[in-house]
Amino acid sequence: MNAPRLAWTTLAPVQFKSLYAVSQSLAESSLGSKLIELVQTRVSQINGCAYCLDMHARELRKGGESWQRLNVLSAWRETQFFTAKEQAALAWAESLTCLADGHADREVEYQALRVYFNDGEIVELTWAVAVINAWNRMAIGMHQPVDANPID
Repeated sequence: MNAPRLAWTTLAPVQFKSLYAVSQSLAESSLGSKLIELVQTRVSQINGCAYCLDMHARELRKGGESWQRLNVLSAWRETQFFTAKEQAALAWAESLTCLADGHADREVEYQALRVYFNDGEIVELTWAVAVINAWNRMAIGMHQPVDANPID
């Protein structure tokens, strides 16, 4: 497959540009691009979005992220490779992505966030989770192809 099902970025340009603008606004976040990329990669793993996984893994590698951390990201709880701050962000991202799993108490994840993030950062992190979930659904629904270029 070399093309998406539909030319979704041009058929709905206002929506595409709006979602893109939200993504771009996160580049100015005090959270830092590495944390945002880690969170967005984890969400893309959960959702099974090959296009977004490839894109965010590339961004992480360009930013100096190790292969080892990328390789174990889906099992981050089982390693000592992620800081407590990253763990809090990853737990929050998983909680908000797996809404239908009947997660009984998001308060635990929220309180863990408050240790490491201020109110504005929590909102920005939540936007990062929301926007990647939207991108995942568009890329999966439209069968956005993944380029077959090797990652260094």
